[in-house]
Amino acid sequence: MLTELLLLIILYFTFLWATAWIRYFNNLDARFGDTIWRWSYDYPVKGKRDISNLDDENFVILRRKRNRAVTIMYWIFFLSFIIFMSFISKILFLILN
Repeated sequence: MLTELLLLIILYFTFLWATAWIRYFNNLDARFGDTIWRWSYDYPVKGKRDISNLDDENFVILRRKRNRAVTIMYWIFFLSFIIFMSFISKILFLILN
């Protein structure tokens, strides 16, 4: 039970770290918007379309970095959920026995 608690604390701080990177990438280009939960190609981009590197190479590279940070954030979130469910089940097991 202590192991899950320590893992949850560590994952919480890594989640904050990942969301800070996403906010950093959002501040580099106004076309991303303010969201941290969606990948950048899930919504229309203001200005030029970024279909390939030929259109706007710097933005496409930045978009790929941001999307990688969003993917890492989701992995941390789902891993935290699984560990949290394990933690809750152990607490319930202690309470009921």
